[in-house]
Amino acid sequence: MTLAATDAPRPTGQTLSAAAAAAAATPRVRDLRLDFFRGIAMFIILIAHTPGNFLTSWIPARWGFSDATEMFVFCSGMASAIAFGGAFQRAGWVLGSARVGFRIWQVYWAHIGLFIAIAAMLAGIDYFGGYDKQYIGSLNLWKFFADPAVPLVGLVTLTYVPNYFDILPMYMVVLAMMPIVMALQRVHTGLVFAFMGLVWLGAQESVWGASHLAFGAEPWSERDWYFNPFGWQLIFFTGFAFMRGWIPKPPVHTALIALAAFIVIANIPLSNIGVRAIARDWFFVTETGNPVIDARIALKPLIDKSDFGVLRFVHFLSLAYLAWVLAGDKGNNLLARGAGISARIWSVMLAIILKVGQQSLAVFVVSMFTARVMGFVMDLAGRDTGTTLLVNLGGACVLVATAYGAGWFKSQPWRKTS
Repeated sequence: MTLAATDAPRPTGQTLSAAAAAAAATPRVRDLRLDFFRGIAMFIILIAHTPGNFLTSWIPARWGFSDATEMFVFCSGMASAIAFGGAFQRAGWVLGSARVGFRIWQVYWAHIGLFIAIAAMLAGIDYFGGYDKQYIGSLNLWKFFADPAVPLVGLVTLTYVPNYFDILPMYMVVLAMMPIVMALQRVHTGLVFAFMGLVWLGAQESVWGASHLAFGAEPWSERDWYFNPFGWQLIFFTGFAFMRGWIPKPPVHTALIALAAFIVIANIPLSNIGVRAIARDWFFVTETGNPVIDARIALKPLIDKSDFGVLRFVHFLSLAYLAWVLAGDKGNNLLARGAGISARIWSVMLAIILKVGQQSLAVFVVSMFTARVMGFVMDLAGRDTGTTLLVNLGGACVLVATAYGAGWFKSQPWRKTS
């Protein structure tokens, strides 16, 4: 005879304490793939946000519909499933929601601090530098400095979100949806996917026009947030669902690998690099125009970055599947093999990339500031190949130093001294 759940003996305070102690004593093992790809995304984001950086021609965004933003948001969803999903499971819905709220609070002040730091730096360069170029205009901050009252109120209420500062507000809104998702999952997991699909559909301007789900980016115009959180939540919660086990991990199968590879390769002719290359080849031009360029234009609603078009989703999932297969189970293929010099070098590089991925918020904030500094340095020193590579290397070193510094502070070494 089995014991019904309602008849089970209630745990005593002593057993609860023992269970909590056992849970605390068990180290939480992080998946190498999560930190590795999030770390790679951080370096790509630094390159992509540096003005006049020729290395941007080689980032994923130039070769397909999706880019490092999808990588970052997807991995953030997976990391959130570990950090916050467990809190909901251990402490209940109310305290789990409080844990998410605390993270939103942290991200909010990171966003405010990032804006102030960059705005102050650009204003200082313009005021003290005496250069012909006006740097506050490089991020379209004219309105903020000309009449700061309304933009300042908009900044703290997130009704003023300049394009360069748009990913953290998007992340905050997506995090705020997590308690809804967890509540729906308690009823039925299918409700989570219905919620994700309906909210994403509501965010598609190509379907609903001006009435689509979106937030205004500034009080004085019709411009919306560049990253629409109602669209981007789809990829965040896809990563979240994979990590929570709501979506089973896909099998490693030759047919799936071939399909994913086909989708990735088929995207190249329609990518930024592909379209530009094809446009230069006269034999692709017909009497009615260039069919590849016309196809790219026709697909625009499906590859829209602001509302997260569906083909971006398909391309990213294909790319992610290939990366998942190549990395191996739990990322074992990423580990160095052998004991040669190349293995040791890769071990050091892997450790650095993982550290950067583990400290993603601190690294992201610093990278956005560093990218503007790098652009300014190259304005002064030039953009020849050697200078550009050297500046990028310096920026990468700043990110690595930030990651190790953030990790050191989080370890609270002052508490370990006797």
